[in-house]
Amino acid sequence: MGDPDRMLSASPNWYCSRSSDAAGGLMGFAARNSVYLLRISPQEPGLYGELVGHTERVSGFAFSHFSGQSNLCASSSDDGSVKVWDTQTKGLVTEHKLHRSTISALHWSPLVKDLLVTGDEKGIVVCFWCNRNDGQQFFPEPRTIFCLSCAPHQEDLVAVGYKDGMIVIIDISRRGEVTHRLRGHDDEVHCLAWCPHPREDDLYQKLDDPQGVELNATNGDLLPESENKGCYLASGSKDQTIRIWSSSTGKGIMTLKLPYLKRRGGGTDPMVKERLWLTVHWPCGHPTQILSSCFGGELLLWDLSRSGKQKWTLLGSSEGQNHSRIVFNLCSLVTEEGKELLLSTSMDRDVKCWDLGSLSCCWSLSSLGGFVYSLAFSPVASGCLAIGVGDGMIRVWNSLSVVNAYDVKTLWQGIRSKVTALSWHPTKEGSLAFGTDDGKVGIYDVFSTKPPQTSSTYHKKTVYSISWGPPLSFGAEGDRPPFTVYSCGGEGIIFQHNPWKLTTEAQDINKLIRDTNDIKHKLPSHTELSWKPDGQHLAIGNEDGSIEIFRAPHLQLICTIQQHHKLVNALRWHHDHCEDPTLSFLLASGSNNAVIYVHNLKGALESSAEVPVTITDPFRTLSGHTAKITSLSWSPHHDARLASASYDGTSQVWDVLQEEPISNYRGHRGRLLCVQWSPVEADQVWSGADDFCLHNWSVSKQEHSRPPKGKKSTDLEKKRSLQVKNKTKKKKKTDNITQEVGGEAVSREQESPITSAQNGTSDQEEDQTSPEIVPEKTTLQEAVAESLPPSDASPLSSVEKRSPSPIFKRAAPKKEQQKEKGDPYSRKKKSRSLLPISTSKDHRSKEEQHRDCVKLAAVLCCGGESSVATSSLNELSSHLGLYSDRATLHQLMEEEGKSHLESGHSELQHQIMLWKGDLQGALQLAAERGELTDQLLALAPVAGYKVWVWTVETYVKQLCFQEQYVKAATHLLSINKVYEAVQLLKGNHLYREAIAVAKSRLQPDDPVLRDLYTSWATVLEQDGHYSMAAKCYLGASSPYDAAKVLAKKGDLLSLSTAAELALISGEKTLAASFALRCAQEHIAAKNWVEAQASLKQYPTLLGNRLVFCTSELLFNHLEDKSPVDWKTQTTACFHDWVGHSSKESFISKLTGLWQMEYGLCSAEQYTEVCQQLCTSNTPPTTANTSPKQLLLHIAQEVTLSALTYLTKSWDEMVSPLLSAIFRCYQAGQFTLMQEISKLLLPEGKCTFSRNLAHLTPTYLGLRPV
Repeated sequence: MGDPDRMLSASPNWYCSRSSDAAGGLMGFAARNSVYLLRISPQEPGLYGELVGHTERVSGFAFSHFSGQSNLCASSSDDGSVKVWDTQTKGLVTEHKLHRSTISALHWSPLVKDLLVTGDEKGIVVCFWCNRNDGQQFFPEPRTIFCLSCAPHQEDLVAVGYKDGMIVIIDISRRGEVTHRLRGHDDEVHCLAWCPHPREDDLYQKLDDPQGVELNATNGDLLPESENKGCYLASGSKDQTIRIWSSSTGKGIMTLKLPYLKRRGGGTDPMVKERLWLTVHWPCGHPTQILSSCFGGELLLWDLSRSGKQKWTLLGSSEGQNHSRIVFNLCSLVTEEGKELLLSTSMDRDVKCWDLGSLSCCWSLSSLGGFVYSLAFSPVASGCLAIGVGDGMIRVWNSLSVVNAYDVKTLWQGIRSKVTALSWHPTKEGSLAFGTDDGKVGIYDVFSTKPPQTSSTYHKKTVYSISWGPPLSFGAEGDRPPFTVYSCGGEGIIFQHNPWKLTTEAQDINKLIRDTNDIKHKLPSHTELSWKPDGQHLAIGNEDGSIEIFRAPHLQLICTIQQHHKLVNALRWHHDHCEDPTLSFLLASGSNNAVIYVHNLKGALESSAEVPVTITDPFRTLSGHTAKITSLSWSPHHDARLASASYDGTSQVWDVLQEEPISNYRGHRGRLLCVQWSPVEADQVWSGADDFCLHNWSVSKQEHSRPPKGKKSTDLEKKRSLQVKNKTKKKKKTDNITQEVGGEAVSREQESPITSAQNGTSDQEEDQTSPEIVPEKTTLQEAVAESLPPSDASPLSSVEKRSPSPIFKRAAPKKEQQKEKGDPYSRKKKSRSLLPISTSKDHRSKEEQHRDCVKLAAVLCCGGESSVATSSLNELSSHLGLYSDRATLHQLMEEEGKSHLESGHSELQHQIMLWKGDLQGALQLAAERGELTDQLLALAPVAGYKVWVWTVETYVKQLCFQEQYVKAATHLLSINKVYEAVQLLKGNHLYREAIAVAKSRLQPDDPVLRDLYTSWATVLEQDGHYSMAAKCYLGASSPYDAAKVLAKKGDLLSLSTAAELALISGEKTLAASFALRCAQEHIAAKNWVEAQASLKQYPTLLGNRLVFCTSELLFNHLEDKSPVDWKTQTTACFHDWVGHSSKESFISKLTGLWQMEYGLCSAEQYTEVCQQLCTSNTPPTTANTSPKQLLLHIAQEVTLSALTYLTKSWDEMVSPLLSAIFRCYQAGQFTLMQEISKLLLPEGKCTFSRNLAHLTPTYLGLRPV
């Protein structure tokens, strides 16, 4: 595996107490699940290597600072392992998995050469002696560990910082006994750093207040304590303070409070406190100075011996030197020249190197926080490389900079999503078009500080391809820019954007294609586009694998390439500054299949034929990759040299003309998404992958010449599946810390805790099951539908709501529980009383019953006239409503209803309301609680027509929340809302039911019916159900689309059916193309009988029938001699006339068969067939041409020769005849060449001696052998 010459690595992991360190001239930092090593110098960094072995995020990294073993380092990971590495070999030394919880802190003891100390989130501290593979566990405090540090003055002491602000010093020689508890911080302890000087006296003697009086802590004032022996400890906390502690007394002696620094060009961000990460570093040789981070990415040097309030000095005081986001880790080293350097990692994804002597920044190294989706070199500014990354930013790398090898500028304004496509303006310097995964298209001026211009027209899905090209003719007059932007989105649409007027609506080029070419059928979904460098022709790749070539500016269809059978991912035209002008007509294409095809379109583009040509044979075939092709790039320094990127994890360089692999790069640890050839260095290629890395590598330095045979892609998928399993096993709880991407605050709650908050990354494809991206080009309708909130707008608005209402989820189980509580021994369950309160009151004691009788008598008999009757009426209880007046009865019913609701029996409440005659109230109550039933709906018409319609609509909403869409649609039909019912069924993918309703209730020519068929066909096509999709297209009166989708599978049955269907529907050209493909499949199976039968109905394919007849005779003649053959599972099937022996020459026998079998007997027929064959471009033969293709190529040459023989055109006859022999020579088939020569030239050169005298090899179109 070759190492890259230069690279941009994945970003250092975020929110880790110690994930970077430096020793022995190297710096290591944790990024995702690896550790990257850099060679450090004051001038520029150099890539040293990568430590690979962890399967999840690396949470800690530390070098051994013990004398003589700076080559050893250790890393901890969320996979539960702690590994020890040797940086010289980049190999694993040893490891342990003693932790059972997520490891959060790690340090290598500076005094014990083999001691590693780690801590986890449960509070467990593990000491591991790597030389003897022995470990001990301690549990000093039941708290979450955030950081720890081994003392430099006493080998048994370890300081441990916790999430709640507590710091303890433990003695590991006494089983982790706590020697001191350091209380003072009230929030997370982010970092601990011991003073490199082992005594406390030096620092104390420099304190300004020897009396030990505590001063104001603001701005770094001192809080002195009594003098003690030991070593000082510095701690940084989220509470915005740095504290200096005495390890001998366990007390704080100094508190430094962070200052608020106003940033240039603006005030203090109000969210800056929430984002604070306070790391500290105590550099060697500076016992009175410590370094710390600050609120917004600034670095401070604190002089503990300085008097006064301001004890800090800002590093990098000049513009642009500081980090722009919070800093997570600091480490330092001394170079061989004695120069002290400080290294910092930050949320801004930069690694910076500082000179501690001058406090200035030496260099800055950018890193990447997402998949590298797109690369583009500027055609104007040589060596200026634009990088589209999944972290929502564009990097522009001046790769030719002499001063700084990593001169990278970051663009983030106005993007806010993954950058998936890039393209530089062909002539205007600094103008960069970009596309994003949310469908945005914009243009950046990279030399300006202004935000980009954004097109007002958005794609519905990810922008997969973007390109500058000449403006098309849409009929509009007036000034037009020389170049416009073309973007292709995941929904299959290509837009043309006017860069002068991005606020105007972009043009869909499908309209122009339809109008120019008079196309009535459905156009295929577009997936890729590429303009020929001269701007005359546009190549468009489609979802069905076809490639269409259009002539600008009206987009006249010139030819269609039917080669790929899966979605086209990449199209690239050969550059036009080649030695051989014909090479500029080469078009390379890659799809979801692993094969790359190169087509020579010279004949098609220069042809004046009005009918588009269909090309089915490639000029060259490049086989070797084992997974989908994602990107292609022609070398600008060579003729016909191509670089490809693939999901198999490798990039391949090809010699196209020889169909030979040259060099294979395997340095990435993920799927490759893009590749670009350097425009200035002939041996340099750049590639990006989903490992968050950009590599620059040399073609000549690679040890492999071809891709691995399937192993690489298999290993990648296994690795990814392991990551998915591990990540779903445990979910980490994180605080609501906000993350900034490109200057915009984004809540970490919106992203995966592991991927975003801790790794500082934005792409989560490793947690997904698909990976076009390269983002995969798949539909997200279901996912969108599931995320939509409920709406009360109308019955239709609930069509796409997938989440059931909580009301119904609660109500149903209650009823079930009530049923289950019944007596299991009772034969028949007694029905529940509708008036339980009244019943219970009537079963009270006799005295109370008598008292009720007196009250009733007083009210009923006295008529309310006496004072006794009045007082009794006032005291009358509602439970006597059955025996009193109606008002009291209604009061009783209200109490009974409330009781039923409280006990979960709302249906009894509805019955009581119905008894009262309050039908509308019962319906309203049931609707509010989501408890409408069929019974209530049946009673609704009693309350009137409007109430019934309202009830049906409300019930439909309820049913939709309960995901009973068919029943909901049925009720919509009851109120004659047919269109709404159809839309509801369609919106929930119940196409079969929707079509049944629509065909039953709507007019046959209603556009809704056609829309249903096409929508269902699209879904079926995406799922691979091509036969069903074809039926739908036929139902929508689109036989052309039906035939196209049937042929997608490419097997014999599908192709023959598609051809028959197209012929029936009058699409003769389409039918002929399918029939020809079907015949070629039969030839591949050596079945010439069925091949001829497939073409019998198509007069335009008579030339192909003659070619197949010739190939049959040739194969039969050569079969016994076995110079050409190909493996099939069946035996060859010939016509009866093949076996007839004859003393005639081969050409005479062949032409006789044509006259007898095909009725070919007139000069006009000979000329017409000859013209048919001349229009088809047969690619040149190479050593890699398959035997089947070679035989067909020879057969076509012999057929052309025989036709000219019949027309007595002797001059034209000899050229194809000799070309047939020369093809054998080109393929290296010398035995076959000998047999063909004997067959076609039985008398040698004397066979045509009278015709060869005046001909030369140049005239014959042959190269000298």
